[in-house]
Amino acid sequence: MSAAQAPARGPLAGVRIIELGGIGPGPFAGMVLTGLGAEVIRVERPGARFGAADKVLLRGRQSVTVDLKDPEGAAAVLRLIDSVDALTEGFRPGVAERLGLGPDICLARNPRLVYGRMTGWGQDGPLAREPGHDINYIALTGVLHAIGPADGDPVPPLNLVGDFGGGGMLMALGVVSALLHARATGSGQVVDAAMTDGSAMLLAMTHGYLAGGLWQDVRGVNLFSGCAPFYTTYRCADGNHVAVGSIEPQFYAALVSGLGLADDPECGTQGAQENWPVVRQRFAEIFATRTRDEWAGRFAGTQACVTPVLSLTEAAAHPHNVARGTFLNGDGPLRPAPAPRFSATPAVPPVSAPKPGEDTRSVLAGAGFTEAELDRLTERGVIA
Repeated sequence: MSAAQAPARGPLAGVRIIELGGIGPGPFAGMVLTGLGAEVIRVERPGARFGAADKVLLRGRQSVTVDLKDPEGAAAVLRLIDSVDALTEGFRPGVAERLGLGPDICLARNPRLVYGRMTGWGQDGPLAREPGHDINYIALTGVLHAIGPADGDPVPPLNLVGDFGGGGMLMALGVVSALLHARATGSGQVVDAAMTDGSAMLLAMTHGYLAGGLWQDVRGVNLFSGCAPFYTTYRCADGNHVAVGSIEPQFYAALVSGLGLADDPECGTQGAQENWPVVRQRFAEIFATRTRDEWAGRFAGTQACVTPVLSLTEAAAHPHNVARGTFLNGDGPLRPAPAPRFSATPAVPPVSAPKPGEDTRSVLAGAGFTEAELDRLTERGVIA
């Protein structure tokens, strides 16, 4: 089944979005929106090919190939804008304007349009036009400084915080919020989603702790930094790890009991931070005596908040994830299922990512292009 034939379900069923092709967080936002039921039309550049992650990130779309640097290509996209609710782009500031597809032109054509813009630094500010990546954005907002051991260097949390949590997810939320406003008022607007803004917002609780004197602005010495013996990971006998999150007193009591340390006086006072290094070492020595899965079995059902640290492929086979259908592992690569879940408007498993340009003619024909126009644009290389 192609994306165009997929049944319209989910809370955003009936919403049509143009996604101007980009990489990483922009496609992730589109993936989230398709999972919510939106119809997303991705505009690719000529010669576009699947990247390593595209089979997952680009699922559920329709794909058209248009040369946006050709005025006729930009004009073709403008005709599509007449019948959509939103447009998203991830270019550097000013690029969409140079292509003739900036928000002023698009909103003049469709006043109800939500125009979502995804950048690292935002549309303004001293760094707005500078290049960068996730690691740079989270470095400038304090996130990277806070992650890593006290005696070591900052550790990048993959590219989850800037690109996807602070970027793509925030863009999706911004687009949905602006769509609600547009439906209520008839007026569209521009959504400026910056990864610096989003990653800073993800630090809200940390800033609250800092302001309250409960957080030191030093890496590796705070509760969630891995230094607390009851909130960290431990290496097991087989080289794998368990994750311990026994923060509350009753969960900590279950932890020390499961480790055979219920009567140990040093382990009995959870909040005595001066004892943490000794207690952590003692926990580490005990965890090293059994395999990861033996410990997982030992703590199962004890409410100690001890779980195995699973690999990406192991996670898909865990009974809890299998029961909820958290991952899809049938037709196509292993991939996460759409989230969140809705009782009245459930999503359906997403269809596979289309080949670049697979839906070009059908989408443009639906926007009123004649066969003669499509043939001429194809011959000129404007569409493919």
